Amino acid sequence: MKNLNVLVVDDEPGIRSGVSRILSNFTVSYPFMDADIGFNVIEAETGEDAIEIINSDLIEIVLLDNKLPGIQGTDVLDFINKNRPDILVMMITSYASLELAVKATNNGAYDFIPKPFTPQELKSSLENVSKHLFLRGMTKKMHKEGKEIRFQFLSVLSHELKAPLNAIEGYLRLMQDKGAGENIADYEQMIDRSLQRIKGMRNLIMDLLDLTKIKFEKKTEKFQLIKVKDIAQNAIEAINPYAIQKDVEIKLTDLNNVEMNADPGDIEILFNNLVSNAVKYNVDGGKVEVIVKTVRNKLNIVVKDTGIGMTNDEIKKLFDEFFRVKNEQTKHITGSGLGLSIVKRVVDLYNGEINVQSNVGKGSTFTVVLPM
Repeated sequence: MKNLNVLVVDDEPGIRSGVSRILSNFTVSYPFMDADIGFNVIEAETGEDAIEIINSDLIEIVLLDNKLPGIQGTDVLDFINKNRPDILVMMITSYASLELAVKATNNGAYDFIPKPFTPQELKSSLENVSKHLFLRGMTKKMHKEGKEIRFQFLSVLSHELKAPLNAIEGYLRLMQDKGAGENIADYEQMIDRSLQRIKGMRNLIMDLLDLTKIKFEKKTEKFQLIKVKDIAQNAIEAINPYAIQKDVEIKLTDLNNVEMNADPGDIEILFNNLVSNAVKYNVDGGKVEVIVKTVRNKLNIVVKDTGIGMTNDEIKKLFDEFFRVKNEQTKHITGSGLGLSIVKRVVDLYNGEINVQSNVGKGSTFTVVLPM
């Protein structure tokens, strides 16, 4: 568990001791954090004492009263802004001074909390501050690593999330203003389009979660004996409603009733991505064949489709993160460009290999080979 140092600056002993008591056994936990966060509370009665502590100790969070003997809280805030801008400041204020607290947030304070406050109000505020510090630390780490992937990541997020959110908001406002009339049937197309946008955003989020899992959470203790056919069948059932819409037939063949030790989540990622792509990039009335077999004690997953196919140049970039085949036939197909890069990561983790054969206008065949 990681502890954050919280400096409480208030001339009321009851406030300082109350914060210490509330945070003594309080921890913050989020699914995306590696460990829980606890708090070490340090107390200061005056602004002068606070500045001395800030100069000598590693302080991450300051709970700062507006009205102090000697220099005021706003003076301490100015000092922090100039000398320790990495510290997050939360103003503690009476309801009568809310206007001053709002002004302080505009001048660099992260937030404010009115007093008297309840333990839950304080905990809720510290949860938000802790999450902000964690995410800020992750951003700094990405900058230090200097990887171009962060720019691609932000580009995809801004395009794939902001644009659909704006569209959904527009549709909702039209409905709110009854811009198409009083009849609910007149809004069906808006509702359908909104649901499509939500589906696209959900798929992007799931792809990002898969990418995070493969990068940071690979644990062999999750391995178990699995029936590969069952996982393949689940993937087919998940995409089948869309396949029916496109009149695409999916056939599954398990030649050896294959079982292997693996993380079922990893194998699910392989099938979900390969089978869904085979349907999405297929032609109406096309076919998808999924073959599971063993060859020389290796698992072979073969996914064939009769779809639009790819050029050799496109195949070379196929497993790059955020790469998507862009042409007249794919412009209406949504996706994050992460699916096949995630597949490649899974294959690499299992010391396997993946091969692609494709002909434009005739279809593609993906073959994954994993050691048993």
